[in-house]
Amino acid sequence: MADEQVLRGQKWLNATYGGVAGYRRCPEDGHTGWGTMYSLIMGLQHELGISPVVASFGPGTYAKFDALGDIGFNWDKNRNIVAILQYGLWCKGYWAVEPKSEGWYTGVTRAAVEKLRGNMGIGGEGVIDAKIAKAILNMDAYVVVAGGTDGIRSIQQWLNGRYWKRGAYNIGPCDGIYSRDVQKSLLMALQFEMGIAGANGNFGPGTQAGLRNHTVAQGDSNVFVKLFSAACLFNSPTYSDSGDPVTTSWRDTFDSKLTQWVTAFQKFNKLTANGRGDYETWAQLLVSMGDPNRPASGCDTRYEITASRAKWLYANGYRYVGRYIYDPPTSTLDKEIKPGELDTIFSAGLKVFPIYQDNARRLADFTYDNGYQHGLNAHKHASDHGFDRGTTIYFAVDYDATGEEIEGPVVRYFQGVQAALASQGKKYTHGVYGSRNVCTIVSNKTYARFSFVSGMSWGFSGNLGFPIPRNWSFNQIKEFRVTNGSDAFDLDRDVVSGLDRGVSSVHDKGGPADAFIAYLQKLYDLAGSYGATGQKRSQLVMEYIRHYAYGNRGTANKLGWWYLIGSYDSKFVDYCDSHGMSIKGSFTDPFTGYQLGSEHLMATANAHLLTDQPGNKKSANGGDVGGWAGDLMTFWADWRNSEQKYADPLKFAHDKLGVPGVASSFGFNDLIEDADGYLLARAVRGGKNIVDAAKEHYNGGGGLRRFNNYFTQRWGNATDCKDSAHNALTAVDSTLSVAQAYLITGAGAALPSDYQNLPGGYDKLRNFEQGFVDALLARMGTETRKLSVYKENHERYLRAARVS
Repeated sequence: MADEQVLRGQKWLNATYGGVAGYRRCPEDGHTGWGTMYSLIMGLQHELGISPVVASFGPGTYAKFDALGDIGFNWDKNRNIVAILQYGLWCKGYWAVEPKSEGWYTGVTRAAVEKLRGNMGIGGEGVIDAKIAKAILNMDAYVVVAGGTDGIRSIQQWLNGRYWKRGAYNIGPCDGIYSRDVQKSLLMALQFEMGIAGANGNFGPGTQAGLRNHTVAQGDSNVFVKLFSAACLFNSPTYSDSGDPVTTSWRDTFDSKLTQWVTAFQKFNKLTANGRGDYETWAQLLVSMGDPNRPASGCDTRYEITASRAKWLYANGYRYVGRYIYDPPTSTLDKEIKPGELDTIFSAGLKVFPIYQDNARRLADFTYDNGYQHGLNAHKHASDHGFDRGTTIYFAVDYDATGEEIEGPVVRYFQGVQAALASQGKKYTHGVYGSRNVCTIVSNKTYARFSFVSGMSWGFSGNLGFPIPRNWSFNQIKEFRVTNGSDAFDLDRDVVSGLDRGVSSVHDKGGPADAFIAYLQKLYDLAGSYGATGQKRSQLVMEYIRHYAYGNRGTANKLGWWYLIGSYDSKFVDYCDSHGMSIKGSFTDPFTGYQLGSEHLMATANAHLLTDQPGNKKSANGGDVGGWAGDLMTFWADWRNSEQKYADPLKFAHDKLGVPGVASSFGFNDLIEDADGYLLARAVRGGKNIVDAAKEHYNGGGGLRRFNNYFTQRWGNATDCKDSAHNALTAVDSTLSVAQAYLITGAGAALPSDYQNLPGGYDKLRNFEQGFVDALLARMGTETRKLSVYKENHERYLRAARVS
C-alpha cells in the first residue's frame, strides 16, 4: 500500500532536482526503496554545493554535512535540507513532520529523531549530525524485521551506543539480523578495544595479532567476553555430535553454558575442542576462512597429481584432494583429471572428491538450461572417469552471488542439474561449491548433499554475516604455492568435516548399497539353513536386524514392539550370532547419498509385513505405527514441547519434518526409511524375498520414485493422507492408544485427542497433520520435477546434438 507522505517526498524530489546534473529520478509510487534514498542523497548533495551529484553518501558529502554542525529544533539555514531529512525519516517509518509542514524542524521532527536515536541505541536529544544523517538516508532498519531477533538487536544497539562517536564507525542497523554490516561493526569494535590504529573492520595482520593476545575462558568477565559471546550468538546455532542444534545467548561473563556452546562449535568446525575463546575460535567466529594456517587434511587443485605430488601431499598430512572432472574447451588451465591420475592418487593413500565447473564466474552462466546441460555433461565425464554410484559431484558458483541472485538464477541452475542427474538414473548426487550463503540456500532449495565452502574468499558478501552451512564437507581456507624440489604447483587447503568420505576407488562393479544387500543375503541364507521357508525367511531377516533397537530388550528400545508386531525369534538371533553375524547399523542410500539406518528401516518393514495396511486408506493401524505413524506421534510431542517457539504447527512441520540436513525426530532419513520399509514389505508380500526386493529398490532404480510410490500405494491422495494422520493421532484403538500413550504422553505432551477439544486446538491439530502431507508432497514434487521436466529438455538437447 502506497504511503502518501512518501509519495509527496518522491514528487517533491523529482520536481525540485529533476534538472540537476547527475540527478536520477526516483519512482513516484509511495513505496520506500533505494531509488528514493538515492534521490534524497543527490538532493542533499545539491544543497551542499556538490556537482555533479551521485547516488552515494561518500566522504565528500559527509564532510560538507559535518561542517553544518548539529541540525535541531528551529534550525532554518536551509529548509530543503530539513525537508530531505524529514522525508528520509518518513521513509523509515517515523512521523517526522505534519503533512505540508516540510522544511521546518518542529517539535514533531525532534520527537521523531529522539525515537530514532533510541532505536539506534545511541540515545540523546533530537538533533542530527553527519553520522545520523547518513544513517537516515539508507535502507537500514532500527526495529526488528521479519527473521530478526531481539537478542541480535540488543547487540546491534550496544555496538552503536558504545562506538558510534568513534571516527571510522558508522551507525549500523538494529534490525535483529546478523549481516555483513553487523560483522564489520563487531570487527571494528574489537579493533577499538585492542587499540589498533586505523580501525577498518578488516581481518588484517594487526587484528589477528591482537586476538592472539586476547584469549577468553570460563570465569572471565570483561568487554572481550561480551564481544566474544556476541560473535557466538551471531554463529548460533551450532550443532552437537548427534546433529542437534545448540544455541547460546549474549553475556558479559564466560560461564559454563558458554563453555558448552564453544566446545560444540569447535567440534562442529573441526577446531581444537578446549571450550576456550582462543585465536582459532575467534578467527572461525569472525571470518569464513578462520585461521588459514590451522591443520587441514583436504585440498583441491587444478594441477595434475603426479606420483611425486601425491607423495608430498600424503607426507604433509593431506588425505583428500579435489580434482576437476571437466575442463571447458575454451579454458587454458588444463584442469581435468588425466588418464591414470586417479590410480596414482589412490595408490598414495589419498581420496578424491570430484568438482565440475564450466565457467560459473558470472550471473549469466546460471540458467536452468545450463544447469541441465552441465548435469548431463558431469554425469558423462564422471562415468568416463569411473566414479561409482552415490558419488557427490560439486558444482561450482565461483563468484560473489547476492542473495537475490542465489534465490533466482543460481537455484534454477541447480534445479537443472538435479533434473539432468535424475534423467541418468541418479547415479550421482549433486553438491555445491560457493560462499556460505550460496551453499546454504542451494542446499535448502535443491537438497544438495554436501557443501564445499569457498571460505578463503572471506570478503565475499555471501561469506560475511552468514554461519557455515550445517552440511559443510570441505571448507577452503587458503591458497598457496607448493615447492617440492624442482616442482611447483598451486594448492588450496581445505578443512574436512568428514561428512563426505571421498572416493578411494573407481570402476567398482557394485554400488553404495551392495554391502548391505550382501549382508541381507547372508542373513537370508542363514534363515534357510535355520529351517525357515517362504516369506518367513524374509521376516526373520527383518527381525534380526531390528531385534535390539526395536525388540523387547536393549537400551535403545523405544517402544513395546513386542506389542505392536510381536516379539522376535530369539533362537534365530542366537543362531546368527553363532555364525559371526552382528547388526549392521547403516548404509549409503544410492539416490540421495544419505546414511540410512538399517534397524529403523527393517523395523518399519517388519511392521508393515506383519500388519497389512488398512483397507480404508483414511485409517491407520499397528503396521503404520511401526513406520510413519510412530514417527508422527513423536513429532507431535516435539511440537507441543516447542510450542513457545513455534506457535504455528504448520511452520514447525515445514521447518523440521523430513527436511534434508535438519536434525529432527522425524528427519529426512526417517522419512526415507519409512517409505523404503513400506515398499520393501509390500514387495515381500507380493512374493519377492527381502534380498531381491532390496536389489530392485536400491540397485534397480526403484528408489528414484520412492516417495511417489509410497504416497500413491499407501494413501493415493492428500485428503486420505491427512485423515489417516488424524486417525493415527486421535483414534481409540488397542494398538494406537498404547503407542499414543507411550510416544506422546510419555514425552510430557497432551494427547491430540484431548488437545483438539481446546479453543483453537482442532485447527492447530489439522494444520499439524497438513504439515505431514506437505512434507510428502514436497518430496514427491522433487522427484516429479527431476523425472518429468528432464523428458522435454533431454529431447531438446538430443535434437540439438543431432543438428550440430
